[in-house]
Amino acid sequence: MIRRPETFREKFNIDVRTGHEVVELDLAGQRVLARRLADGEERWEPFDRLLIATGAVPFCPDLPGASARGIFGVNSLQRGIELRRFIEEEKPQRGVIVGGGYIGLEMAEALVRQGLQVTLVDRAPQVMGTLDPDMGALVAEALRGIGVTIYHGESLAGFETSGGRVTGVVTETRTLPAEVVVLGMGVRPDSRLARAAGIPLGDGDAIRVSSRMETGVAGVWAAGDCAESFHLVSRRPFYIALGTVANKHGRVAGITMAGGDAEFRGVVGTAITKVCDLEIARSGLQEKELSRLGLDWVASTIESFTRAHYYPGAGPLAVKLLAEKGSGRLLGGQIVGTEGAGKRIDIVAVALHAGMTVEQVAELDLAYAPPFSPVWDPVAVAARETAKLV
Repeated sequence: MIRRPETFREKFNIDVRTGHEVVELDLAGQRVLARRLADGEERWEPFDRLLIATGAVPFCPDLPGASARGIFGVNSLQRGIELRRFIEEEKPQRGVIVGGGYIGLEMAEALVRQGLQVTLVDRAPQVMGTLDPDMGALVAEALRGIGVTIYHGESLAGFETSGGRVTGVVTETRTLPAEVVVLGMGVRPDSRLARAAGIPLGDGDAIRVSSRMETGVAGVWAAGDCAESFHLVSRRPFYIALGTVANKHGRVAGITMAGGDAEFRGVVGTAITKVCDLEIARSGLQEKELSRLGLDWVASTIESFTRAHYYPGAGPLAVKLLAEKGSGRLLGGQIVGTEGAGKRIDIVAVALHAGMTVEQVAELDLAYAPPFSPVWDPVAVAARETAKLV
């Protein structure tokens, strides 16, 4: 707990009411209808300025058996606690992960560590769809190395159940036995209240906002996983559900709601995770996004080490950079490797924010000492190789 309701009241004079759900927005009357979950009592609360920060909800298609016991969408701390308790008490032997994104991959590893036989099924042709296929293949190889069975290109069709409990996951191709299922099919912005109130929505049905986090309705702001962002590389509205972005959204919304001056200028889609012994990071645009935008691009992938190759603890990593053909403008980057690899993506993120070319990235004065890097940092090497293709 970073803040408890008592702290908000005593330190900030903020009346925090947990255990309540807002079920309706009356924008014309400047009020919200709140329901107390303990007894269902409802009451209207007035507002002068309103912030919608309803977050995101895990995607789960309406399929037969979806409500069975043993099926979890892990989108909150509480759901994670419930899943862990289920495993400790029920002691399932076979688990199926549906979806190969960040949550799906992390949960696959977690279930393996709990001693389960784990299968992952994904309708996409690769795991980690935010990476290009060649980089995603490195992640799949690591998962298989710890015993995870992976089925690509298979869509979820339903669930087999018995006595209200899940017993299997049904795809278009096969039925996979399962005593516990984790849905890692991504999240969707929880914009239901906004939609019902007539607030304009944007990319991915996220709430459309200005750089000041203002919605299309005067006096109403939105921030966090329910709101859209702006992509600094594609120069288009963009939806991304990440804690870092949500925190920045909230800061800007708070300042501007209070009459201050602040802007959220945008994101480059930087993300990082760890699966098995691999650190996986990405920033900017990937090949399929560049193709959709109609950009002419080049890419280069290099293999190197996290430290000087002779230094103890040096491990392999791969760096892929994408650049605009002709101008050399950096468009994106992906890194997969052992300890020390992932945070190098911050070099790529800063370069994307600055609009640098790959030639400029190759010339950066990056820190070197054998415990931390080869004399030429792998990102600089990848930039130099990509510059040759521009």
